[in-house]
Amino acid sequence: MAYTYKRILTYFFRGLLFVVPIALTIYVILLIIQFLDGILPIPIPGLGILIMLAFITFIGFLASIFVTKPLFEIFEKWVFKIPLINILYTSIKDLMSAFVGDKKKFNIPVIVKLSEGMSRLGFITQDDLSVLEEENLVAIYFPHSYNFSGNLYLVPQENVRILKNVKSADMMKFIVSGGVSILPRVR
Repeated sequence: MAYTYKRILTYFFRGLLFVVPIALTIYVILLIIQFLDGILPIPIPGLGILIMLAFITFIGFLASIFVTKPLFEIFEKWVFKIPLINILYTSIKDLMSAFVGDKKKFNIPVIVKLSEGMSRLGFITQDDLSVLEEENLVAIYFPHSYNFSGNLYLVPQENVRILKNVKSADMMKFIVSGGVSILPRVR
């Protein structure tokens, strides 16, 4: 009798491990879609998102062509002159460009020796800090586990070792999962 309860409990937990991640992923995606679709109050579901995607793509096209590119540069120079907006705008733009821009930043996974027997995984974001008069330091971003935040440290170069046998996306997933995700080797 006790064996049957243990077996049922094992099946229940195994089911939880399968259902909860899928259900939460679908739930979060639905929340994001509902939020994005609700930005433009159009009564046809999904049309708001399609209009926003088309608009963003069109703005990207305009920002890339020869004739209108200077207008976008003038707009950015104007935004840079507004004190508080400048900080917010440039921070968001730099963070976005780290993931989707031409200057992707989280593409060099490293292991950093913190002390004897203790290391931490991260990503090089700046390898030249001469502007700070610190030629032997590099900027390393350490993402937090189970969170979408992190810390930036300036670390001596001799404590940093670039990891060449792992993709940066896999490393980010490994760190954010708290080391639970499997790191596949790059061949």
